Amino acid sequence: MRVLAAGDHFVAPDLFETALRAEPGLPGDLETVHLTSGWPSEPFGPVGSGDSVVDEASGTEEELVEALAGVRVCLTQMAPFTARVFDACPELEMVAVCRGGPVNVDLDAADRAGVAVAQAPGRNAAAAAEYAVAMILAAARHVPYADAELRDGRWRGDLYAYDRAGLELAGTVAGLVGYGAIGRIVARVLRAFGAEVLVADPYTDAATAAADGVRLVALDELLRASSVVSLHARLSEETRGLIGERELGLLPHGAVLVNTARGGLLDHAPLPEALRSGRLGALAVDVYDVEPPPEDWPLRGLPNVVATPHLAGATRQTAHRAAAIAAGEAGRHLRGEPLAHPANAAARRATEEVVS
Repeated sequence: MRVLAAGDHFVAPDLFETALRAEPGLPGDLETVHLTSGWPSEPFGPVGSGDSVVDEASGTEEELVEALAGVRVCLTQMAPFTARVFDACPELEMVAVCRGGPVNVDLDAADRAGVAVAQAPGRNAAAAAEYAVAMILAAARHVPYADAELRDGRWRGDLYAYDRAGLELAGTVAGLVGYGAIGRIVARVLRAFGAEVLVADPYTDAATAAADGVRLVALDELLRASSVVSLHARLSEETRGLIGERELGLLPHGAVLVNTARGGLLDHAPLPEALRSGRLGALAVDVYDVEPPPEDWPLRGLPNVVATPHLAGATRQTAHRAAAIAAGEAGRHLRGEPLAHPANAAARRATEEVVS
C-alpha cells in the first residue's frame, strides 16, 4: 500500500506521515513516499491548461504524476490535481486535502476518474479568527503606522488629536460578512471587547445567530450600521466583488474594513479614493486580487492601510491540525470507513456505500 505525502514548507511531508502513522488499523505494508513543493517561499497560483486549471496550487503536474506512480492515497495541501494528473494515475483512489476548500483539485476530473476527495474544514479557524481580530485592532488604532513613524524617528503625538484618534471596540457596532467557523470565533472575541455584532450570511438562520448573542441582518443594513466590517465569506461567483463602490458608500464615514478571507471578495478599484477621502478610515488586508501585489499597487504607501502577506492561517498548530485531519480521512479510507469530510460526488458515493 503506497501513500504519497505531498507537502510543502508549512505542512511538511513529515507532518503528514507522523499523523498517518498514528492512525490505528492501517495496512501492514504501508509505504509512504514524500514530495515537497516550494510554497510558501514560492507563491502558489493557477496550474493546468485547457478546461482543467486549478487555483492556489504549488508544484507542477509533471512532478506530481511522477511521485504518484503506484500510489493509491495522497495527502496534500497544494499539489495540483488536474485532469491530466488523474488521467495519468489510474491506481489513485483517494486524495485528502488539508484545506477548508480543495481549490487545488479539479473535482469534476476526480469524479470522472472515480477518485474520492476529502477536505479539512476548520483546520485554521482559530488562527484565522485571531488574526482577523489582530488586524481589526491594528487598523482601528493605527498601530503599524505609529510603529513605523516612531522607528523612523518621528514622535507622532498629533495622532492623539480628535480627528486622527482611532476607534475602540467597546460599544462599537461590528459587522461580520460570513458567519462560518471563523466568523463565529471572531464574534465571540468582539463581544468580549463589548462590541455589538451584526452578521450577514445567507446560510445562517436568525435563531443560531441569536443563540450566539449576535444579530442576523441583510448585507446593506450591516454596512450602514457598522463602524468595523470584517469579511469571512467564501469566494464564489456569487460573492466575487461582494464589496464594491456602492457597498463602500453605505459604510459610516471613517469605517474600518478588514479582509482576511479572499481578495476577490473586494472590488479593489474604488479603495484608493475611499481611503484618501476618509470615506474609509482604515483598511486591513491579508489577501489580494493579485498575490503578491504588483510594485505599482495603488494602496502601497497609504498611511491608513495595514497589509500582510496572506498570513492569517500561519500558526504551527494549524499545520499540525491540518495534517491530522487529512491523515484521519486517509485512515478512514484505508480502513474502509465513511469519510467525515467528503468534497466530491465520488467521495460522497463511497461514503454512502460504506454506511449502507
